[in-house]
Amino acid sequence: MSNTAETRTVIENYIRALQTGEAVARRREFFTEDATWTLAGDLPTSGTWVGPDGIFEGFLPAMLARFDTTRPMSQEVRAVIADGDRAVAEWTTRATTAAGEQYVNDVVIAFRVEDGRIVEAREYFDTDYAHRLLFAAN
Repeated sequence: MSNTAETRTVIENYIRALQTGEAVARRREFFTEDATWTLAGDLPTSGTWVGPDGIFEGFLPAMLARFDTTRPMSQEVRAVIADGDRAVAEWTTRATTAAGEQYVNDVVIAFRVEDGRIVEAREYFDTDYAHRLLFAAN
């Protein structure tokens, strides 16, 4: 079990690594081998992804394929709230879709941290909006 300060630090460090592009290389530093990432909803990428490789070699590339990754993508963090081994991060993702449209979506991720690493993440955002902009042509 992690305490509030440790949990907050882990999540803030993970977000910083995500923003700087270091998260993939440092994935084992942030996630346990059996960590899960669940995307709610009914998108083609919805479901539960297991382990750092499943998250960063399965889920993340499947989502990023929908964006123009030559253009800036940002996570503008609104809040990180931690309590014990749980934390919630809220941010706005801004990007350009592969079709050239602007994408702006508010995201909330509920995390659980154990022994300084993420064991569970549950991601929520407007999946209807994401479907229209990212998946409708498929």
